[in-house]
Amino acid sequence: MLTRTAYFRLSMRTSFYTSLRMTVLGLLLGLLGSCVAQRELPYLQGKDYSTRAAVLVDNERQVYRLQPGDVLSILVQSVQPALNEMFSMTTGQNIQSGDPGNLFVSGYSVDAAGSIALPTVGRLKVAGLTVEETQLLVQKEVARFMREANVVVKLTSFKLTILGEVRTPGRYFVYNTQATVLEALGLAGDLTEFGSRTNVKLIRQTAKGSEVVLLDLTDPNLLRSKYYFLLPNDALYVEPLKARTNRGNANNLGLVFGGLSTIILLLSFIKAN
Repeated sequence: MLTRTAYFRLSMRTSFYTSLRMTVLGLLLGLLGSCVAQRELPYLQGKDYSTRAAVLVDNERQVYRLQPGDVLSILVQSVQPALNEMFSMTTGQNIQSGDPGNLFVSGYSVDAAGSIALPTVGRLKVAGLTVEETQLLVQKEVARFMREANVVVKLTSFKLTILGEVRTPGRYFVYNTQATVLEALGLAGDLTEFGSRTNVKLIRQTAKGSEVVLLDLTDPNLLRSKYYFLLPNDALYVEPLKARTNRGNANNLGLVFGGLSTIILLLSFIKAN
């Protein structure tokens, strides 16, 4: 017959191992549910790629047309520096600095009416024009006042917002005439292992409202999509995989089972005494 002390020790040992088994089982189930399959990670999956033949892409690029709120850098260059300053708010030093704040202050903002106010020339309607068309327009207007001048127009408000399961979410400025989906994700440090490669939302502002498109990064046809090239003010949102939630739940289960183990041991101790 077991003594009271032996019974207490046996009860404590049984309760401990029972709690330990429950904790380990719960953690294993949680970890198994949070595993990410290898096939879900690669981009542009397909069997048609070859080292001998390139994959030809003929996708339709959408042309961006200026909208109210855009900021332009306009630089007038000629052999007469004094005349250059009459037409330019932007300097070559500002352009090279790449600071969005400086470019915004020293640039030309498109107002609500779709116009910019150019020194000496006056107001010009640019909304609805491409950057190239705007450059030709400014070149034509400046030619009325000075000869052999060269005009350079750049869009300095080309910004992208990247959120969700990426390593460094945030807002990024692009100092280029174009940006692709892959380049944008590269700016944000790429997707985390819990980012959904098959369900990336592209949010684009249009004249008719917000347009939401679902992109599949594992589909090689993405290269042929007109949404492969991004436009200014686009936003990308990478949704999390279910495994992300499962891992969080596994951690919570570990805490719960740890608490249950402590409660069971305390109850066993109280019962034995």
